Amino acid sequence: MATLVSVDPVRNPYNPGAGSTPPALVGRDRELETFDIAVQRLTLGRSARSQLLTGLRGTGKTVLLREFGRIAGRYDWVYEKIEATEDLAFVEGISILVRRALLRLRTLDRIRERAKRALGALTAFRVRYQVPDMGIDVGVEPAVGRADTGILAEDLAELFIEVGDAARTGGIGVLLTIDELQYVSQKNLAALIVGLHRVSQEQLPLMVAGAGLPTLPGLVGEAKSYAERLFDIHEVNSLAPDDARLALRHPGEAEDVAWSDAALDSVLELARGYPYFLQEFGKHAWDVAAGPEIQRADVDAATPIALSELDIGFFRARLDRTTDAERAYLRAMAQFGPGPVGSGEVAQALGKTTAQTRSVRDALIKRGLIYSPRWGRLAFTVPMFDEYVARVSTEQW
Repeated sequence: MATLVSVDPVRNPYNPGAGSTPPALVGRDRELETFDIAVQRLTLGRSARSQLLTGLRGTGKTVLLREFGRIAGRYDWVYEKIEATEDLAFVEGISILVRRALLRLRTLDRIRERAKRALGALTAFRVRYQVPDMGIDVGVEPAVGRADTGILAEDLAELFIEVGDAARTGGIGVLLTIDELQYVSQKNLAALIVGLHRVSQEQLPLMVAGAGLPTLPGLVGEAKSYAERLFDIHEVNSLAPDDARLALRHPGEAEDVAWSDAALDSVLELARGYPYFLQEFGKHAWDVAAGPEIQRADVDAATPIALSELDIGFFRARLDRTTDAERAYLRAMAQFGPGPVGSGEVAQALGKTTAQTRSVRDALIKRGLIYSPRWGRLAFTVPMFDEYVARVSTEQW
């Protein structure tokens, strides 16, 4: 075993960036194996489900989507990604995804002409739905009668079939990932599900992997009753204690730096197993440690720094677009702890009725800051948000 050396801040392996892949991806074997098998089955022309990842923010859903892309690449699949937002038009977003995938398929000699035909269907789709010019019109005429009926579910199904068939012609597949899928409207989710249903019936090698907040399974179920039969749904939660320890210990060992058991226990208590928080506390504990081992005292010294970084970059950043009324509602919710809490209790804490606060509550759900795990109950989509509120003063809001 290598001799332990002093901790080098330049070689700090911990990576708390938004959606950044951690140095040790642990505790997600089931999700990765399920996806790997699905890709292999579709490549062979057999049936497999698309994938949905659901969970609170900071649990690593975006990282898993990217890992899905890496797995797809190992089987020579084309992989394209997009993030849904409150402002991005769904039809435009899908057009961007399909365009990128088809342009990559068109680079393969064996399916160049088939991919060009599919681009014709995309051009017809774009013209029908008035999607802004994306630079694909040169040499590609609209395929009249393909994906241009004006019925979104039917046209999206035709478009997906064109892409999937082009991929099958070349013996490969296409993976499209959509992050923050909860921002897609019920109407558009229904169209997406219909499209995937048609692709599934044809057993074409096209898969969609989506990620979103805990409301996502309910949203897709409301959009189409058969949606649950089209998706493998994975709840992405905080890591189990043993996995959380590995997420901290393995990157350190790769740099010949160890963690004391007391230091690990301290970080686990602070981070509650949430992958993003583990990376934040790991990074700052490393930076203050003298080495050759990260001690409990290092974690204690790093905690105020890590909490400050989380407050600014993780918690506060999600409040920037909220109104004063929305912030007051969040503060009232936080008084009850991590939740879930009754919407009536929150309204009462504000000195109002549930009806008077409904519009604010609904706006916060739409923004993805809170969700309803069951009727009449509310919870934060951001872990430990109640503790953040307790740390900051009203003036900081």
